[in-house]
Amino acid sequence: MSANSAEPAAQVEVVLVKGGRTKIRYPAELLYDDGVHVCVRAPWAGGGVRDFGFVRFEPGDVFTEHYWRDRWYSVKEVRAANGTVKGWYCDITRPAARSGAELVVEDLDLDLWRSADGTDVRRLDEDEFAESGLTETDPEAASAAVAALDELEALARGGGLDDLLT
Repeated sequence: MSANSAEPAAQVEVVLVKGGRTKIRYPAELLYDDGVHVCVRAPWAGGGVRDFGFVRFEPGDVFTEHYWRDRWYSVKEVRAANGTVKGWYCDITRPAARSGAELVVEDLDLDLWRSADGTDVRRLDEDEFAESGLTETDPEAASAAVAALDELEALARGGGLDDLLT
């Protein structure tokens, strides 16, 4: 589709599942799907402002979200309403599944944040992951989740996130 096309952009609904229940679902513009890597763009879907202390997600923010069918994570580039990159929020997930206009992702509680300037890389929610019981109920998934977090942290600290997202 060219930039001058009057054709509407393809839409998908992102469904984030956590603990077997739908946590949130929201519409997103499908940027591409090559069969392995799915990329969508959506405005901040949370209600109001979410202040983590190190970053604020707020109305007007735009997320360009990358999902993979063969990786245990997703990476979301977060931009302010004025286009300034705030950073990258990474969720540790089971590999994504797309069925028609629905993209389903299961959140496994572990997260990673990398600031726009790369000076702040932090692992998040390791306590939630420990409390989830995944290590007992699905040790293989728990092991894959921890390995994915380690991989993302190494990429974030080494400047490899940009290569991952192209």
